[in-house]
Amino acid sequence: MDLLNTLVDKGLRRELPTREEALAVLATSDDDLLDVVAAAGKVRRHWFGRRVKLNYLVNLKSGLCPEDCSYCSQRLGSQAGILKYTWLKPDQASDAAAAGVAGGAKRVCLVASGRGPTDRDVDRVSDTIKAIKDNNEGVEVCACLGLLSDGQAERLREAGADAYNHNLNTSEATYGEITTTHTYADRVDTVEKAHAAGLSACSGLIAGMGESDGDLVDVVYSLRELDPDSVPVNFLIPVEGTPLAKEWNLTPQRCLRILAMVRFVCPDVEVRIAGGREVHLRSMQPVALHLANSIFLGDYLTTEGQAGKADLEMIADAGFEVEGTDQVTLPEHRSGGCHDGGGVCGSEGGGGCGSDAAPEAAEPRTAADARTDLVAVRRRGAGTDLAPNA
Repeated sequence: MDLLNTLVDKGLRRELPTREEALAVLATSDDDLLDVVAAAGKVRRHWFGRRVKLNYLVNLKSGLCPEDCSYCSQRLGSQAGILKYTWLKPDQASDAAAAGVAGGAKRVCLVASGRGPTDRDVDRVSDTIKAIKDNNEGVEVCACLGLLSDGQAERLREAGADAYNHNLNTSEATYGEITTTHTYADRVDTVEKAHAAGLSACSGLIAGMGESDGDLVDVVYSLRELDPDSVPVNFLIPVEGTPLAKEWNLTPQRCLRILAMVRFVCPDVEVRIAGGREVHLRSMQPVALHLANSIFLGDYLTTEGQAGKADLEMIADAGFEVEGTDQVTLPEHRSGGCHDGGGVCGSEGGGGCGSDAAPEAAEPRTAADARTDLVAVRRRGAGTDLAPNA
């Protein structure tokens, strides 16, 4: 296909595809899917070889969030039967992180529910970062604490944080339909604060919330403009007790097309398969490694993931290798948070401009297709007396 040849050439040059080209990837047929994966895989291997970076989540504070994000089981008014607990002590968080590192994780992601941290919360997380780094040589620490106030990103950086995560989640045009207690601009502002403080910015999306192809392309183009080093691609886990519990819109094939589109638009950033891969990619997870160079190991914040041992076996069986702490994740031109003027997430080539005629969202999956059996609330690890999954 001429489209795929063009996208591979652009990906190897870090050149932005047109909006029409990105939409065309999402519109490809199942008959062409393996060709799409092969093309995006060339771009992935060019920048990242066959390495897979492992990341491990530690939920520092679970549930009882005052925000109303429709996709989240920790949201205001959630009826989901999730674990609820206040802040873990630094040694508890460090013990949880050590399990992930022992399983092969290179980065530990510290997450806390809430609108954003107080200054006391930043102090608490700073102590936790120090404890983790003291006990785990070479580990990266990413904080994800919500909206940041002035000066907080700098304090986290001084405490030893390497990165900060704050996802855009969906397009600016539809953001108000998903969340009303804060704005899309608030999220952009926090990513920019992380950048300005010298933290490696991590920002991604959630697919499967009923968005159109145009919405998916819009949010990925917005991410490119923000220039994060890593882009987590989450696939909605429809948890009972949340407003989006009935949104079963994804197939394994659509998930692969979404990952391929993200890879073509952001060719040299760490594309991470995040929440929902077990639920929606299912037996196609190994194929997705040809598109993404990073995954989460084990469980997620409030739901269970695939067994850590199975993750490692999947990576090896697919012909990939776990990235070591002595290996640099990003290509040389991006390493150390250095972003040149023509970098991957700039706005060369006309930015995100193009036709406004976007395809409608794919037909929703029927209730009979919903794999509710694959959604399990987390009952082990942080906040419990049971060993974590790593």
